[in-house]
Amino acid sequence: MSSPNARRPLAERMRPSTLEHFVGQRHLLAEGKLLASALSRGRLPSLILWGPPGCGKTTLAKILSDEVGAQLAPLSAVSGGVKDIRQAVEQAGDLRRMLGQTTVLFVDEIHRFNKAQQDALLPHVEQGTVTLIGATTENPSFEVNAALLSRCRTLVLEALDEAALERILRQALTDRARGLGLPDEALSDDALGALLNVAEGDARSALNTLELAATFAAARGSTTIEHPDVEEAAQQRVIRYDKAGDAHYNTVSAFIKSMRGSDPDAAVYYMVRMLEGGEDPLFVLRRMVIFASEDIGNADPGALRVALDAAEAFRFMGMPEGVLPMTQAVIYLACAPKSNSALTTYAAARKALQHSGNLPLPKHLLNAPTKLMANLGHGRGYKYPHNFSGNYVAGESYLPEDLQGQRFYQPGDNEVIPRPPGLDPDAEARRKAAQPEGPSPNPYHKNAT
Repeated sequence: MSSPNARRPLAERMRPSTLEHFVGQRHLLAEGKLLASALSRGRLPSLILWGPPGCGKTTLAKILSDEVGAQLAPLSAVSGGVKDIRQAVEQAGDLRRMLGQTTVLFVDEIHRFNKAQQDALLPHVEQGTVTLIGATTENPSFEVNAALLSRCRTLVLEALDEAALERILRQALTDRARGLGLPDEALSDDALGALLNVAEGDARSALNTLELAATFAAARGSTTIEHPDVEEAAQQRVIRYDKAGDAHYNTVSAFIKSMRGSDPDAAVYYMVRMLEGGEDPLFVLRRMVIFASEDIGNADPGALRVALDAAEAFRFMGMPEGVLPMTQAVIYLACAPKSNSALTTYAAARKALQHSGNLPLPKHLLNAPTKLMANLGHGRGYKYPHNFSGNYVAGESYLPEDLQGQRFYQPGDNEVIPRPPGLDPDAEARRKAAQPEGPSPNPYHKNAT
């Protein structure tokens, strides 16, 4: 017959009881930070812990109360009410009078308390009868009363990164007293990657999936947890995608080349493949912003704004809705006309600089704020373009003497910005001559058949 402890979920069994074993949130617990300073004084302020599921809010509340020698009074806002608050406060008052011990009232999902229930906490937090620790996955600025919020410090907890999750999973795998008691090699690299993928920073989800995956592996008589075991435990297909290996570089390469080739179907497919594989959406968005300048440039100057707006919209919306502006932008970038003149112009100018070094600047371009500089010829002969027809001085050169006549910028046939009169005046005629008659060969352009 199994012990009662063995019947508890793995995530519950592996819950750390000391700060030494608590993983993550170093931005709050490191020396000199708020919590470390409070614990060194032995006094805990009332707190609102805001963070995603499985990042350690409940565990941290229990550990903090132990660290200051307080009694923990847990209360769920899902099932509790004002009556439960009054009962907890009454017991806290008795404990304080009789034993001089403080009470930490831990309210899980505090955002689920209505205004009246939150107001019921106010006088007791104000008087110090209890130290409140509220945990929430929702923005407390919107979900917690301003009066209560002003009496608490709000701490933002982060989703656990992959290094932290791997540490937690490895410990649970090998721990003989509380964990699975398996050797470290019992978890294949593929299975570990899949666990990190589906967990999305949630330690509870990762541990529960690991426990079920181990059951599936044992059922098929294997001593090793493999990728299919994790998929079965998670009840979802886990894309094999190594964010630090070939899959990362190959997929993003296919993504960029699909946009460059004006194929929105392939581009969106590879974007989805990266996101479903656990790629950081901001990495994908950065590549889109780069692409907008490198491969579209002045053929459609608005493309850069589209890419930047998609990044801003994603930061505002988050997942999963944030994939919508991302998809919209990828479609736009793939269908936009292309020009790489920004890349080639920069490369040509840089090559000239490396070859010639820092050449003397033309004197007529130099400022002459003093009489001495004017006497040295600074600014002499400069012609102000706005004083000339078309705001252009024919024959004027602005490059250093040794580079005069060189052309770094070669306008692409697709570019829409006006050209200065002296810059490739026949480019527009050549562009029209090269334009094929009839519909565009790109099926995604508006004038295509």
